[in-house]
Amino acid sequence: MESSAFKQAELALAAGGEQALFDVLAQTFMQNKDYAKLFQLRVLRKRLELGLPLIQNGPGEEVPADKRPEYERAFVQAAREAGELFLAVNDIPRAWPYFRAIGESAPVVAAIERTDEHENMSAIIEIAYQEQIHPRKGFELILKHYGICRAISSVFQYPTREGRQDCIGLLLRSLHRDLLSNLKRVIAQKEEVAPETASISELIVGRDWLFEDNCYYIDTSHVVSVMQYGLELDDHELLGLALELAEYGSQLCEMFQRCGNPPFETFVDYAVYFRTVLGKDVEAGLGHFRRKVAECDPNEYGTVPAQMLVGLLSRLERYAEAITLSQEHLQEVDPNQLACPSVLQLCQWAGDFEHLRKIATEQGDVLSFTAGLLQEARSGEGQPKKPVTA
Repeated sequence: MESSAFKQAELALAAGGEQALFDVLAQTFMQNKDYAKLFQLRVLRKRLELGLPLIQNGPGEEVPADKRPEYERAFVQAAREAGELFLAVNDIPRAWPYFRAIGESAPVVAAIERTDEHENMSAIIEIAYQEQIHPRKGFELILKHYGICRAISSVFQYPTREGRQDCIGLLLRSLHRDLLSNLKRVIAQKEEVAPETASISELIVGRDWLFEDNCYYIDTSHVVSVMQYGLELDDHELLGLALELAEYGSQLCEMFQRCGNPPFETFVDYAVYFRTVLGKDVEAGLGHFRRKVAECDPNEYGTVPAQMLVGLLSRLERYAEAITLSQEHLQEVDPNQLACPSVLQLCQWAGDFEHLRKIATEQGDVLSFTAGLLQEARSGEGQPKKPVTA
């Protein structure tokens, strides 16, 4: 504050008492948009009213029990006022600590949702994404302002299960859009006009020349990453886009085909998976991955291919086959370490409670045995539903 403000404070107190002093300071802080000091002033006034020391005795100070409710109400009101004033001038980073202190995130979530540009975007993303206030919007801002490479890394660190598929969808759509644009541009250069289609599969069919001389049209490592995340998707539209990217990848030259370890060694494997989940050539797709399980060396890759196939069969609601495969390949794996449903979960979703009890007995699992007994007794009320994300 300027030295004149100190003088004004003295004059106000002398002329009008405490009320005048607080009014003058509040007006000064409002005019200067110094909302932090305004908050402190509101708290100071309440401390004066309650007979508390005006200089706080540190962060661990205990307010007497009989005065605590009134003090806390004043604190909440002052914090909410300061937070709202900062939001009114679009200063989300300075507003957030006040709302966080009183456990009210909704106003900040709403402000972040409306934000696409901000002078302190890194702080906005930190609040939205890292502090999990609005992770989906935070991811959207990462993708827009820092690009697809940073966004891919951020999906791996996504803080919650809720909203994760939305973020994968944003990433997938962005990559699909960029690849579609690049392919159309190249086709237009050769054929004078680009086809009117939003399908990558339609663009590449019959155009083998696109992939001559080791040509590619988007960073292949980005495509591989999106393929891996795409395995988590449930939405059929997004799965269709993932299939198109996989089909594009499967046309690349051999040097760009390597994607990882079994069962997803090449883009062809991803294409088969997405096609199968979408209900296309299902038997051929399952046969493809059964061969992967049979050919995979468990000493080198463990049970990963078998777990993937169990998960795929579960998605297709072919529980009997999934149960058989699980018992053949996954009996020695700790259920807590599985990346697919356990055999007991599969029995439950299949409504096969007799089999569930048998397996629970073999495993010495009396609680799961009891669960099977109870569910069979209530089987007329409908069997448990499989979670969408299982």
